[in-house]
Amino acid sequence: MLKNIALPLLLSVLSLSAMAEQTDLQDEPTVAQSATDNNGYIVDDLYLFMHTGPGKNYRILGSVEAGTPITILNSEQDDYIQIKDDKDREGWVQSQFVTSEPGLRQRLASANQALSDNNAQLNALQSRIPQLEQANLQLQQDNTALKSNITELEQALEAQVQASLNKSQTEQHMLLSYGGGIGIAGILIGVILTLVLSRRKRYDGWA
Repeated sequence: MLKNIALPLLLSVLSLSAMAEQTDLQDEPTVAQSATDNNGYIVDDLYLFMHTGPGKNYRILGSVEAGTPITILNSEQDDYIQIKDDKDREGWVQSQFVTSEPGLRQRLASANQALSDNNAQLNALQSRIPQLEQANLQLQQDNTALKSNITELEQALEAQVQASLNKSQTEQHMLLSYGGGIGIAGILIGVILTLVLSRRKRYDGWA
């Protein structure tokens, strides 16, 4: 029963997460016209040269691949901006090709990581389902045993109360019987004493 509830719920969460990641991948990055943040990215679908100064006339240090995360070091000068790339190289690139949004490569990597994390969570939760089912079964068995024990205790208590009531009634009957017997015996003794005394008086009178 827990498995039937948990699996659809987990699949729904994963579907919503995947839809959110897909929406992010469809969004186009905004190209930064001026450098205001320290972190940025090279726009997608571009192979960009990095120069030693703010212009094409400066010596080329190398190339920067599309989607590369960068650190912005200086504000814009002559449509160029100073950066540090992922190889710790410092140079200048055209500011129009720098964006504050991660490229498709980074977002795809993030989406894959999120999917991997969701799968790991799903596997972890699925591995717990047998344990939860076993725990649920054990709790049901314990509940049944407790109900049976309660029934037995209630029956034992009822029997004890009935036995105590019967004993009390028996003792009352015995006391009544003893009292009645003593009363009858007293009456008989009184009658006998009366007869004996009357006969003695009669004998004494004859004497």
